[in-house]
Amino acid sequence: MDKVIELITAHVGDAAIVAVERNGLQPAIQVSPFFLRSIAKLLRDSEGFYFDFLANISAVDHYPENRFSVVYHITSIPYQTQLVLKVDVENERTMDKLPEVPSVSKVWRTADWHEREAFDLMGVFFTDHPDLRRILLPDDWVGFPLRKDYQDPETYHGISIK
Repeated sequence: MDKVIELITAHVGDAAIVAVERNGLQPAIQVSPFFLRSIAKLLRDSEGFYFDFLANISAVDHYPENRFSVVYHITSIPYQTQLVLKVDVENERTMDKLPEVPSVSKVWRTADWHEREAFDLMGVFFTDHPDLRRILLPDDWVGFPLRKDYQDPETYHGISIK
């Protein structure tokens, strides 16, 4: 992981890395949302690293804090290496102002549906996503069911759902 940190700081700068988590089964690098897309491209395109596969994206709700995390599990298939990138965003939890993170769908095509799922269920808005809309729930569904402060509706189109 030290070589990845050196690569990021050399090409993007010290401000790109917010924190490094070395404990646990999957150490992670927390990066600034502002630098996320450039770091993703750097890790995908750099010789000796080639993180060519985005395995998944998860969104984490840190309720009662007004903070969300987006977690990226990436893999370099040729070098058999895995890495976790994290981005934290503050948000006031209003329906008209969603937490925003830059889309990496132009870096890894697999991000397209992963980002749509995080948008649909957690309400994370991925800027510059080519087709950000609900993927699992109906278009007129209100709210984001995986948020910890989500309130289940009593009915949907007159049908009891409790």
